[in-house]
Amino acid sequence: MKVKDVMSRSVRSVNPDTRIVEVASLMCLYRFHGLPVVDSDEKLVGIIAERDLLHSLFPKLDKLIAEGMHSVDLDKEMARYSEILGLKTEELMTPNPVTVDPEMHVLRAATVMVRHNFRRIPVADEGRLVGMLSIGDVHKAIFQANVTGGLKGL
Repeated sequence: MKVKDVMSRSVRSVNPDTRIVEVASLMCLYRFHGLPVVDSDEKLVGIIAERDLLHSLFPKLDKLIAEGMHSVDLDKEMARYSEILGLKTEELMTPNPVTVDPEMHVLRAATVMVRHNFRRIPVADEGRLVGMLSIGDVHKAIFQANVTGGLKGL
């Protein structure tokens, strides 16, 4: 069973110039935990995740070491969120994301996901985004194949 057989083909993506306010809106409204970032040729150039947006709100380690955790005003740190909303996706995204190939066996793809602690991963064919694969997609496909007897005779 290949990735292309179980992946989601309908994928919402953003481009590097998309403002973070739009990315955050998509994440909050549609419960996306991350979005692939593609250029004008649909080449995958990055991934933007919720943690990328929230990471800038965490107190910096050198500040914590110098001043201690008790000195950090967490409500003030949280209010800084509005500062990132005007940024572009390219300023916060993770470039060159790990991907899987649509011709890859689903268990090999799941191994890549587990190794990187991902719940979902972009599927790229020659650098172009063609889908997304979630660990749930893999589980559902294996379950269905076993329940329907689709694996007999292999």
